[in-house]
Amino acid sequence: MNKKDLIERVSSVTCAKTEARDSVEELIKTIKDSLVSGERVTISQFGSFYVKFQKARKGRNPATGETIDIPPRKVVKFTPSEKLNEIL
Repeated sequence: MNKKDLIERVSSVTCAKTEARDSVEELIKTIKDSLVSGERVTISQFGSFYVKFQKARKGRNPATGETIDIPPRKVVKFTPSEKLNEIL
């Protein structure tokens, strides 16, 4: 399922397609903004999105075998809720 499919599903249950698109866009924007500000986003019976810091580390270029430095970075992680895990 992609974003277009999600908008289609939401519009079939609640409202017009443009309103559904705006709702989905706002949901995504709110999640992004919360993660940027360092907040954890928890959706009941679905799961949690959070930002994790990865330390700098050594890596290897697979084409040349050369050792490279991988800089530290932030990555978004998702942990599914127990309810979601039960149905999967």
